[in-house]
Amino acid sequence: MSSQEGPENLAASGTAPDHTASYAANQALWDAWTAVHAAGDHYDLEGFRAGGIRLRQEEIDAVGDVTGRSLLHLQCHFGIDTLSWARLGARVTGADFSPAAIRLARELAVDMGFPDARFVEANLYDLPAVLEGAFDIVYTSRGVLGWLPDIRGWARVVAHFLAPGGTFFITEIHPVANAFENDGVKPGELRLAYPYWEHPEPLVFDVVGSYAEPDADVGEQHEHGWDHGLGEIVTALIEAGLRIETLEEHPYLDWSVDFLVEQSPGADRYLLPAGTTGELPLMFSLLATKPVP
Repeated sequence: MSSQEGPENLAASGTAPDHTASYAANQALWDAWTAVHAAGDHYDLEGFRAGGIRLRQEEIDAVGDVTGRSLLHLQCHFGIDTLSWARLGARVTGADFSPAAIRLARELAVDMGFPDARFVEANLYDLPAVLEGAFDIVYTSRGVLGWLPDIRGWARVVAHFLAPGGTFFITEIHPVANAFENDGVKPGELRLAYPYWEHPEPLVFDVVGSYAEPDADVGEQHEHGWDHGLGEIVTALIEAGLRIETLEEHPYLDWSVDFLVEQSPGADRYLLPAGTTGELPLMFSLLATKPVP
């Protein structure tokens, strides 16, 4: 498939792949991960209940003051980031396709004193059929786009829910970094292994543990994932009617992969090791707005 032939064109020709089985496998995985993450140290739910904000300062600075503003968090897992925005004053709605994650998010919202926080269970592409309204802010971040087969469809969902004059923000692993093998390699070993541009069929991987709890027992699970080039992501948002305000590329990643090293102990930020020849973007941040008619 050429980089110009997207899922819409495949659907028109009657050859669009059916992703039902992939969605089911990923939902089962995230249900299992929810139980692991709720009990593990990485998310520290008891500590979060006690207070604090689980957002990077640069995210808060980019989005700006959210006091009294409506915010939709797409692919929210069990809502720690969503409820962090609530603690900063936003009126929040989170959406995720994992029933286990949404149940936990709703429990957390009540426990933390945010009974008006809404959490909606839905596949992202189905969300416009089950959630009404437009939002001042649409937010999604870190490890989300790789679970989606159709970046144009994703962008249309973002634009659908963003109110005129509203802000969309994402920070995510850079598609260039995703093209390299991230398991079983040495720090600084850049082994090109995966597609850069969007592909119709998923890449399927056996899962051991989780990104947050590597030694956890999650049973026999499989991850189904897709890649999307940075140009495809940006163009999809533009085609959906949004205006790109800023696009930044970063030399760090907010989680561990084998070809990176931790910036400093406990920093939860990872870089290419010192002495690596050349440079590589590892994350990007994008802010877009929806024009007022």
